[in-house]
This record gives sequence, C-alpha cells and structure tokens, in this order.
Amino acid sequence: MVYRSKISPGMWALVSGLIVGLCVYYIINQLWVALMVNLLVVSFITHMIATTRYSITGNILNVHCGFFYNTDIDILSIKSIVETNSMLSAPALSGDRIEIFYNRYDSVVISPPDKMAFISALKIINNGIEFTPKHKKTSKLRV
Repeated sequence: MVYRSKISPGMWALVSGLIVGLCVYYIINQLWVALMVNLLVVSFITHMIATTRYSITGNILNVHCGFFYNTDIDILSIKSIVETNSMLSAPALSGDRIEIFYNRYDSVVISPPDKMAFISALKIINNGIEFTPKHKKTSKLRV
C-alpha cells in the first residue's frame, strides 16, 4: 500500500507565490543567474513533492522524501503514534501530521492524507501501537 503525503494548500500557496514572485522579479531585472538558481530550487521542490510517500510492504513501513530521506521502519517496532502540528523539518508536506515513535528512541513525522486509515493499516500488522489524538484546548471561564 502506498500513501502520498497530504499537501497543505496554504503551505503550497505560500511557496508557489514566493517562487513565482522571485521569478518575475529576476526576469524584470534581467538577473538570469538568479533565475536559473530559482528554477533549480523549483525542480528540487517539485521532485520532493512528487516522491514523498509512505509505503507499507509486509512488516516494513518505508518513508521516502526526495533525494535525502529514505528509511525503512519495522512496523513491529512501532510503539506509539501521536497527532502533531509540529513544523519541524520532516518528510511531510502538510501541517496536519502524525509522529511515529519506534525502536527505543527513534521517531519520524509524516502527513498521510487519511491519518486514521493509515494508522489502521499499521495496527493490522502491529495491534500494540498506541494512538494519541491531538487534544483540543478547552478554556474554562472563571467567574
């Protein structure tokens, strides 16, 4: 089973707007070297978006993102999964994320499009995985 990363529209709009704005600026000011560098960055980002995926094959979860991140996780070593909005660098293209804790001290933050279906697929293989949903803050009015 292969799951692509969820892509946050807001994050996508911000990055796209910045890149397009820079390209227009570089063209207007005839900064051709800067434009070429910008286009290389666009190619790199496009490659990352196109290759960010989470694959379940047998007992292995493979997390892949671009040229730099490709790791296999034994699903039987996963201890817990926690919903998070952490914006730490991760193979996740959305702010709507989960953090998977495995082995003794390892973790990875990812953003599958349907978190609950993804977690269910993992729990079919390892029913001992604990899931902690994100707690919504409730405000108590004191009088």
